[in-house]
Amino acid sequence: MKLLKTLAVSAVVLSLAACADDPNRNAKRGAGIGALAGAVLGNQVSHARGAPIVGAVVGAIAGGAVGNYMDKQRKEVEQQMAPEIQRGELSTTTLSDGSLKVAIASDVSFDLGSATLRPDAMDAYGRIAAILKTYDKTVIHVVGHTDTSGSADFNQGLSERRAAAVGTFLSSQGVPGTRLREEGRGERELIVRTADNVKEARNRRVDIVIKPVVEGNENAAWTPPPYLGS
Repeated sequence: MKLLKTLAVSAVVLSLAACADDPNRNAKRGAGIGALAGAVLGNQVSHARGAPIVGAVVGAIAGGAVGNYMDKQRKEVEQQMAPEIQRGELSTTTLSDGSLKVAIASDVSFDLGSATLRPDAMDAYGRIAAILKTYDKTVIHVVGHTDTSGSADFNQGLSERRAAAVGTFLSSQGVPGTRLREEGRGERELIVRTADNVKEARNRRVDIVIKPVVEGNENAAWTPPPYLGS
């Protein structure tokens, strides 16, 4: 009942907004009502830069097909990113919830202390973007990390800016912003813990966590990834 009332009120608003002298007003009004109905009837929640948007933004995968879908995606990432994997610049991991983590060393993406994506890293991120566009039934979490050099506040801000830079680049390559979430975790999630890990390069990284949108449990794809340290 609430749904019908919402659509009815929205239809009136759209009708009033249409100019009476516009010869295309009926088509415009119909398109607007149709789009609104799709958004209201959608049962998925997406986040562009963390802001909630209600609507059927991405498709869902039937539960029994999720494993195969994500395995195929991982194999394609490993095939397309083989040079970076061989150089130790990138690694892939399937997490306990079935999502795929693609870890990329910050040293190859950014200059020291910078959040500007290096030109020579754009080819690699472009190939990742192409894969993300192909496997479009996923939500993409971009998570920035730093080592423990510098203050915790500086590192937190730097990790956020680097995540935003990667997210912006992926979006520029055609990955819908509605599928992207960005966050920085500063120095809190180290993957290498030694007596002196201040300048441990492996802790400086950007994780791209690809979470499947599973039919019947769509909202889980939008929840932040689990702890990504060791």
